[in-house]
Amino acid sequence: MRRLAFLLRPSWLILAVLVAAFAYLCFTVLAPWQLGKNTATSHRNQLIADSVRADPVDVTTVLSDTGNGAHTEWRRVTATGGYVPDSTVLVRLRHLDGAPGYAVLATFRLADGPLLLVDRGLVSAVDGTRPPQIPAPPAGTQRIEARVRMSEGVTPGKEPSVQDGYRQVYSIDTTQESTVLQQSLTPVPTGGERGGYLQLGENQPGAFTPTPLPQLDAGPYLSYGLQWLAFGIMAPLGLGYFVYAEIRERRKEKASAEPPRSPSPTESARSGSIPTPTPAAPTTEARLADRYGRGRG
Repeated sequence: MRRLAFLLRPSWLILAVLVAAFAYLCFTVLAPWQLGKNTATSHRNQLIADSVRADPVDVTTVLSDTGNGAHTEWRRVTATGGYVPDSTVLVRLRHLDGAPGYAVLATFRLADGPLLLVDRGLVSAVDGTRPPQIPAPPAGTQRIEARVRMSEGVTPGKEPSVQDGYRQVYSIDTTQESTVLQQSLTPVPTGGERGGYLQLGENQPGAFTPTPLPQLDAGPYLSYGLQWLAFGIMAPLGLGYFVYAEIRERRKEKASAEPPRSPSPTESARSGSIPTPTPAAPTTEARLADRYGRGRG
């Protein structure tokens, strides 16, 4: 145990605690975080792929699914009704073709009464700083095709405002837009924690440039998760290697500090070599004779 006593020094104890904490974070926080994002992305991609292959359904079918927990985001739906006049809301900090833009929201009342939030698409900002003149959606009864999208939630510290003659927000959230428009909007069930809205597709009445679908790519999250698992394994192994290297160096230093030992007669006889006799220590008389010279006086 004396060989390992150096591990009780503060420097080694601190290093061991840091390695243990890092490995713990790798296995319980960092790797699950990345693997969870990979699972969520794969699930989203599957929903999008399924929605592309599936025929659109009437939105009333989705509205009637409230409470059953079914995942309806990205599902293609149709709705019949009409746009509500003076219901335009702009979403700031959007991009169109790499340039600043706005998302244009409006409300759409179904023929049987519910009022839904609709994302009409993207428009480019004028000079990159202000919205253009937004045409009103077509009046009268319309039939639209859209995708169910989950509300983005409210951005903390980003309050709604009125600028350049338009109501403006920083995110698409059904609850927030209900307050801004002072209208009772019906959230579309998505199967998640937040209710959703409708996102118009191409060539639909009142649509601008549609918001593009995400790329169906799982991304690097799986590899990142595996890397964090590998780091969690390598950190303790690295600490073990440093402990082994320290013990090896200490053995070398101890061996170099010990004086060479003369072989015993038995060991010499076994090896066949003749031991060199160790000269006897000179007597006092011999030392005095050497110092003052023999035969003087």
